[in-house]
Amino acid sequence: MDRMRRVNLLLTLVAGLSVSSVTVHVNAADAPIIPPPPPIAASSYLLIDADTQKVLIENNSHQPLPPASLTKIMTSYVAAVELAAGRLSLTDEVTVSVGAWRTPGSRMFIQEGTKVTAADLLKGIIIQSGNDASVAIAEHIAGSEGAFAEMMNQQAMRLGMRETQFQNATGLPAEGHFTSAWDLALLSQSLIRDFPATYATYAERSFSYNNIEQTNRNRLLWRDRSVDGIKTGHTEEAGYCLVSSAVREDMRLIAVVMGTASDDARVRESQKLISFGFRYFETVLLYEADVPLKQVPVWYGEVDELAVGVDRAVTLTMPRGHYKDVVAEMILQKQVEAPLAKGDEIGELVIKLYDEVLYRGPLTALDNVPESGLFSQMADFLTLFFTNLTSSD
Repeated sequence: MDRMRRVNLLLTLVAGLSVSSVTVHVNAADAPIIPPPPPIAASSYLLIDADTQKVLIENNSHQPLPPASLTKIMTSYVAAVELAAGRLSLTDEVTVSVGAWRTPGSRMFIQEGTKVTAADLLKGIIIQSGNDASVAIAEHIAGSEGAFAEMMNQQAMRLGMRETQFQNATGLPAEGHFTSAWDLALLSQSLIRDFPATYATYAERSFSYNNIEQTNRNRLLWRDRSVDGIKTGHTEEAGYCLVSSAVREDMRLIAVVMGTASDDARVRESQKLISFGFRYFETVLLYEADVPLKQVPVWYGEVDELAVGVDRAVTLTMPRGHYKDVVAEMILQKQVEAPLAKGDEIGELVIKLYDEVLYRGPLTALDNVPESGLFSQMADFLTLFFTNLTSSD
């Protein structure tokens, strides 16, 4: 996210590792009211927040299905990995093979034996959905399309895409070539986060090569100004598919529809998902990483107090307009003792909205605390001894 809103939360410090009950009085009439999601005419669909992976709408999102040209999202992702590693350059001149030239389906119209820059091939893949360009870049990177498919599968495993297997770089029908809406959302999230320069190409509306101009097949780019990607796909087996992403204010959504009946349907159903998500949900930065949330006493250390916080930013997706109703509890150890290293877990942060737990994660030490000298430790020991003795009476 480019800009985030910080929310003032009610912080309740609870001593001890076991939580005593904390009563928060909330008017039930103020609880979130969200209508049922709209009906989506697709075999499988999913809407998530790109930053939190919060699932807002889904149906059959873990069902492996043929992805058609949605495959090319991974083709471009592997190319982006190779660019980042220095094993591929946008200025590389790729010789077009007979196999690439003859690849059926959507085409960039590259010619056998000619040389095409990797930059142009990537635009041909992303904007024109060129199967010929996909095979050409695959052969250039891995030596063969089959070897490139193995690279695609390795990247899928690294990204946690457990419902995916690729057989080619194009998405043309092949036995054992499948993925799920969930895996495509994970892939798209990673592409947007890890390779923004490559992702920016998905927003381009047209590309001309060999004196042939073709427009981007993602018609949502014209229909919704907040949409900046991602990719269409269509085969008879897969139906009409679309992975789309849009950003409004500080919130980015990723929508996936697979198996719709027409180009109009995939655009319409994707727009339903995106509009519903932005209308009824918001994503808010609650706590930044390494920012002190509380000063706690430290025993047997060179300092008397320690700052605690979270080691990763806490960003949550919640019903729109209800961030003021969020309640946070910091549950800390009753007695914090040195030595401590930065990052040591000394408690837990629990964030709730009404009765729903939105987040549960560690509170950590934000600094190192070495042990104090012997005499100082003895003084702390005696202080604790008499304090505990008095409190037990």
